[in-house]
Amino acid sequence: MQSCAIRRECAIVQLMPVLLKTILLLAVANVFMTFAWYAHLRNLGTRPLAIAILVSWGIAFAEYCFQVPANRIGNAAFDLPKLKILQEVITLAVFVPFTVFYMKQPVRLDFVWAGLCLLGAVYFIFRS
Repeated sequence: MQSCAIRRECAIVQLMPVLLKTILLLAVANVFMTFAWYAHLRNLGTRPLAIAILVSWGIAFAEYCFQVPANRIGNAAFDLPKLKILQEVITLAVFVPFTVFYMKQPVRLDFVWAGLCLLGAVYFIFRS
């Protein structure tokens, strides 16, 4: 019974378009990446640097478990510049809520301008 449910879920995943799979995997990877790069500033600020590095490496390992498959899947349909711009847009989409809600930084108008610049990059890289 459970193997039937697993097969059904696998079939659904296989039917998802390459772009959607790539975006979802990159989004998860970026959540891990953002925490690996910045969460130690809030959570491990009083701990030795070696501890922060080891914790960040552990989180980064999880990030790579999603990022590498995302890029392999995405590379089937997109060239490298498109994958990179897509990743940058996702990074900003993850980073802004992380900055505001987790790191308790104020919302700044610069976030909007950066987002608009990235949308321009998306337009120019995907237009052809």
